[in-house]
Amino acid sequence: MKKYLSVILLLFILPAASEAQNVYDLSACIQEGLMNNYDIRISRKKQEISDNNMTVGNAGYLPQVDLTSGYSGTSNNVKQNFESGETSAGNGVNNQVLNAGINLNWTIFDGFNIQTNYSRLKELQQTGELNTRLAIEIFIADITSEYYNYIQQAIRLKNLKSAVKLSKERLRIVEARYEIGAGSRLDMQQARVDFNSDSSRLIKQYEVLYTSRVLLNKMMARGDIDRKIKTKDSVIVYNRFLDREKIMQGMMSANTFLLLSGKNKKLSLLDLKTAQSENYPYLKFNAGYGVTKNIYNAGTIDNQRTLGLNYGLTLGFNLFSGFNRKRKQRNARIEIENRQLEYEQTVLSLKADLANMWMAYHNNIELTNLEKENVETARENHEIAIERYKLGDLAGIEFREAQNSLLEAEDRLVQAEFNTKLCEISLMQISGQVFEYLDMNN
Repeated sequence: MKKYLSVILLLFILPAASEAQNVYDLSACIQEGLMNNYDIRISRKKQEISDNNMTVGNAGYLPQVDLTSGYSGTSNNVKQNFESGETSAGNGVNNQVLNAGINLNWTIFDGFNIQTNYSRLKELQQTGELNTRLAIEIFIADITSEYYNYIQQAIRLKNLKSAVKLSKERLRIVEARYEIGAGSRLDMQQARVDFNSDSSRLIKQYEVLYTSRVLLNKMMARGDIDRKIKTKDSVIVYNRFLDREKIMQGMMSANTFLLLSGKNKKLSLLDLKTAQSENYPYLKFNAGYGVTKNIYNAGTIDNQRTLGLNYGLTLGFNLFSGFNRKRKQRNARIEIENRQLEYEQTVLSLKADLANMWMAYHNNIELTNLEKENVETARENHEIAIERYKLGDLAGIEFREAQNSLLEAEDRLVQAEFNTKLCEISLMQISGQVFEYLDMNN
């Protein structure tokens, strides 16, 4: 029994000493995570790709210039018949051609497709920025939730420590009474069972707190994944004065999912313009400058070299494409309608989410207020029960009931506070205001 008590005391002392090493507030956790979190770093790399693609050359505004060179040859058996009646024959006659030059190909006009491509690249670049923003918003919401979950579990740990301490004191009192013959063995055994039960819950709570700590370190991408953390905050504080109209306005103007849906609408309009570019003619320019050398193995000319410039314009128009041009344009218009429907669906879903979150937010505020009253009442009852138990005026089972009532009330309170905080985080996220958590402690 004494050995078991020593283990419990060590559980009290060691975590308290080690967790003092690193003190974090919410802003510090978010900032460290924004620098190191792998999901965000990957999203930023993808954004770099869309930034790199945003060039006039990728859109097609600039010409293509190639440097080419080549060699070719023939080996033939040649027989020539002249009008005079003479003949000339040769076997294994070799002719060789060497060439090198610079060639330029430039699409000057292709039905505004180049301009459309440039606009598409710009929209894709902005979509990449929005995807990065979405990843950051999700991260801030997740790490904020876990930060306050860690506080919640720390509060539960504190409450369980109190429960174990009280159970230990109760066991001491019962054992003292039993030794002088004023108490029953049954009461002593029950007190020991209750103490062991509370100690077991405390040990399990250490594991829950450890898991939350590991998750926080993982979100911050720390190599020492089980590094001790002490939060600057010791209670769960939530904003009870959120304004629904402000949340709604923020959602309609700054919600990232809605902004991405709007980008998809614009991209579908650009797809239609791309399809419509086939309704116009195209104009291409080409030019080249090079040298060609022909080496002959037969005839009166030994070799020939040409050096010079060639150029030309090509004007064309597709007269018939198997009705594919009209098909592409019809499909593009249908896709525009689909994107509009998706946008409206997103708006409706966000409004439904906001309505549910707002109801949960207010309900949890009311529950929190109610649980605060319950905790005060349960604490008073528990203090009375302690005094009566010490005087021998209260049975052990009744004292245990008062103790459990207090612990359960405290647990319900911290759960209600945490649920209210989660609702607040969700409302801030849906309205595009989740970045405000970066400045909460500044």
